[in-house]
Amino acid sequence: MFVPVESTSPSFKECTLIMPAVSVGNVGQLATDLIISTLNMSRVGHFHTDCLIPMAGNNPYAMSADDSNELCTAAEVYSLPDLKLVVLQIRTPLIQTKHKQFRKLIISWIKSSGFARTVLLSSSHAYQRDDQQIHNTPLRYLLSPAMQRIVSDDLKELQWREMERVALFPGVSDTEKRLYIPGGGFTKGLYTDCCSEDVPLAVVLTFCSEGDNIPDAFALVNHLNDWLHLVAKPSDVSSQWRAPWSWRLLFGSGIPPALF
Repeated sequence: MFVPVESTSPSFKECTLIMPAVSVGNVGQLATDLIISTLNMSRVGHFHTDCLIPMAGNNPYAMSADDSNELCTAAEVYSLPDLKLVVLQIRTPLIQTKHKQFRKLIISWIKSSGFARTVLLSSSHAYQRDDQQIHNTPLRYLLSPAMQRIVSDDLKELQWREMERVALFPGVSDTEKRLYIPGGGFTKGLYTDCCSEDVPLAVVLTFCSEGDNIPDAFALVNHLNDWLHLVAKPSDVSSQWRAPWSWRLLFGSGIPPALF
């Protein structure tokens, strides 16, 4: 359930919700970090649920020593009313047996809050692409039927590439197709649920491999920005996003000199 920071819950009616899937390379979460940090979004609440592995830590978006003492948890909600934008950042994996319960919780919150549309940022294993997915850009999208009625033409004008369905029995029969997102966490499940629940959902994802996935996050958020126009596009594209200070610890704090 959503727990607001203030005594009264903020209104999210007709806002756009952006959230990540905990997927390969954590690309969706890194891209979400860039959005929150760059837009300097305010934390308005958190999600209290036993579906996520518990976590507590320092504020990853702190701009000063005073801000760093603020507590952050496994799932927090940030808002920017001027853009009618809400971001749910998920920092820990789902408990294996509670995927379905978590998806039901998210869809219930989306409906009760009155979000105009939801965007899920995700990723999928690059090594499990089929032949048609290897060519051109690694970026893909999916739209639920409710979202297609809203933005389908916009994405066609941008010449975005829709996620391909792959053969159910590769090498045996190519007539039966399925949606396959290996490494995508709850991406496919949430997309399927939103299709059946008539919830406007867009999935924006990239094929990637585990490693230093910061470049993948920049590519994903730049791709999203072509559609949503979250930030202006200067001549130097790499300078438009501000990485949070917590990214300095993505690969640990380094080797202690005392070892030598």
